Amino acid sequence: MSEQIIKLPEVKKITKLSSSSVYRLGALGSFPRPIKLGTRSSGWVFAEVQEWLNERIAASRKEVA
Repeated sequence: MSEQIIKLPEVKKITKLSSSSVYRLGALGSFPRPIKLGTRSSGWVFAEVQEWLNERIAASRKEVA
């Protein structure tokens, strides 16, 4: 199985969150945590970010209904 790894600019583009929000929510366990790619490089698993976004969409639809 091939996992796509995305960097912070892509995460911000997809979620519309700021960098600080991404890291803060990750530290709180409310957003997927980044994985270490190297000494000074991190990335996120695209499927996990997409799942988080889908959960947010579903939750907002339940609140409206």
